[in-house]
Amino acid sequence: MSKAAPETRALRKEAGNWLKARRTEAGLSQVDLAARLGLKYYTFISQVENGFSRVPTETMEAWALALKLEPPEFARHLLVYYEPELHRLLFGASK
Repeated sequence: MSKAAPETRALRKEAGNWLKARRTEAGLSQVDLAARLGLKYYTFISQVENGFSRVPTETMEAWALALKLEPPEFARHLLVYYEPELHRLLFGASK
């Protein structure tokens, strides 16, 4: 396993915490969000919030809209956690 793996896991967990806070602010349960995203099971939401998975790029816009957030800002914020070096190159210092 690479040295970056623990850091990657930690960043995904931070992203999950941020996403959970946004979901809570939107007044949605994991089941509610899964339904809005057309997911059969809410467990994927749990996996993302616990840092075991990440929001797929192709569904970021749907997640943003379901959470009542602007898609460009949502994606940009997630890049801080999912692709910190790319975020730095595109936008400068993170967070």
